Amino acid sequence: MAIWQFTSRLGLLLLGVAVAALGCWGGLAIVLTDASPSGWRWALAGSFVVLCLACLVALCMARWRWRVLPVYLLALAALFYWWQSLEPSNTRNWQTDVAVLPYATIAGDQVTVHNIRNFHYRSETDYSPAYYDKQFDLNQLQGVDLVSVYWMGPAVAHVFLSFAFADGQHLAVSIETRKEQGEGYSTLRGFFRQYELYYVVADERDVIGLRTNYRHNPPEEVYLYRLHGSLENARKLFLEYLNNINALQQQPQFYNTLTTNCTTQIWMSARVNPQHVPLSWKILASGYVPEYLYEQGLLGTAELPFAELQRRALVNGRAQAAGDSADFSRLIRATPGSH
Repeated sequence: MAIWQFTSRLGLLLLGVAVAALGCWGGLAIVLTDASPSGWRWALAGSFVVLCLACLVALCMARWRWRVLPVYLLALAALFYWWQSLEPSNTRNWQTDVAVLPYATIAGDQVTVHNIRNFHYRSETDYSPAYYDKQFDLNQLQGVDLVSVYWMGPAVAHVFLSFAFADGQHLAVSIETRKEQGEGYSTLRGFFRQYELYYVVADERDVIGLRTNYRHNPPEEVYLYRLHGSLENARKLFLEYLNNINALQQQPQFYNTLTTNCTTQIWMSARVNPQHVPLSWKILASGYVPEYLYEQGLLGTAELPFAELQRRALVNGRAQAAGDSADFSRLIRATPGSH
């Protein structure tokens, strides 16, 4: 009898935790799926939370438990039905910097990337849009660089890759949110299907120079590291990126702050190679990605301490000196005293 009572109480406790968690999630989902929630949306969210609280109280009262619980489950089913009806789209009133989708055509080792972003900035928000197409030879891919951008301490960073080719050209690919006109980024809203996933395919002068030279509130520190690995793996990763980019053109996907973001998407793409790094909390805490890759032997040897490697990787000063130079990519990689 004692075991049955313990099991029953434990079951009610776990059910109560689930009701409380779903109450928080449901209330936020209802409110945050609108950039400017209306009064009825707040009322609906409040009603759902109150129902969850009533259910929690009823769980402690055998007389009311099976009267309130079916009402709660019906409301929860309606919430899930609405949630599943939310679908990503490629046809919204997008902000100018993410309005054009990139894509690639692949013919053997020859790849043509379309709509490479090459904006000319006067400030972070004042720019002249420009795009171009370029053909790349997979046999000329010489390496992959990791770019890590910090603006709010060591634990949080925006991480992206840049692919280096033999002609001195670099193609940067930054996985970001696709925001609508007037929409800002919110980490919290990123959990609730509020942004589509977007691959910024751009010149480094655009996607790196924007962060080093034009973003000042808050300022951003940009670090550039060369990844160590086989060129065959680099080519596989590049093709996987292009396949993902083409897939998004056909079927948009929601961004998620935790599971579908700049670092998890890199890790997912890297799984095309058997030697990919294991999943780690340092991938989720994106600011520690460079340190994690260093520990895995992908950023050089242990002869150079990570702190020194990181110091050398900071490119803000070199990027600011390079300005809008057509030789931007070479200049940000130049060692002091080189020409």
